[in-house]
Amino acid sequence: MGSVEDALAALDAPVRECLCAVVATARSARPDAVDGVSYGLPALILAGKPLLAVAATARHLALYPFSPTVIDAVAPRLDGFSRSRGTVRFTVDHPLPEELVRDIVLLRGREIEGS
Repeated sequence: MGSVEDALAALDAPVRECLCAVVATARSARPDAVDGVSYGLPALILAGKPLLAVAATARHLALYPFSPTVIDAVAPRLDGFSRSRGTVRFTVDHPLPEELVRDIVLLRGREIEGS
């Protein structure tokens, strides 16, 4: 698979733009992350481990930080968003705030690096 943006290119414009904004925020928070695939999803990889992945389903968009600990850490800020142990669900009409995405990425990065 090519870049994460290549994987998202086939999506309809509003969905693609929303997910690309999440990826751009993640890249700005961790410019050392590289493109990859994790669990079949377009992902950013840090130190050989998945930093985050994004996906579009028929009913929602999703961010996967691959960490229940990270989800728990930001849970107070997830009011209005559906979530599970490893996923935050959102929509084009109710996107994730950039600051929240940045914090998720930074927390996951620290977790990967063991600090």
